[in-house]
Amino acid sequence: MKKSSFIALTMGTFSGVLFSLGMCMALLPEWNAFTEGVVFGGVGLVLGIVTFIVWCKMECKKLPKMNGKNILRIIYGIFSALVLGVGMCLCLVWEQIIRGTLIGLLGIIMLIALIPMIKGIK
Repeated sequence: MKKSSFIALTMGTFSGVLFSLGMCMALLPEWNAFTEGVVFGGVGLVLGIVTFIVWCKMECKKLPKMNGKNILRIIYGIFSALVLGVGMCLCLVWEQIIRGTLIGLLGIIMLIALIPMIKGIK
């Protein structure tokens, strides 16, 4: 494993755990830690962005350009993840298993469709 991959793996895992823990703290009223959760989630999000920048620098790659095509891809990716999350919420919170499974599956298919959008088909 290359040094840059190991650093990115470690930093990415740490930022993901911080972000997830922060979201749980903020969104679960039983924990009564909304403010702390927002702080943890924000730190995890910022660390995730820093991880990407550090990985690009270590691999000697350019940061992606922010043009219209990339912005639409980002918006599509966020929307797809939200569709998957809505499906999970329907299953786990509101106990609507069939509808939640179908919407979650749609979200997964949308996220998989993001790969050919970015990499292209050869």
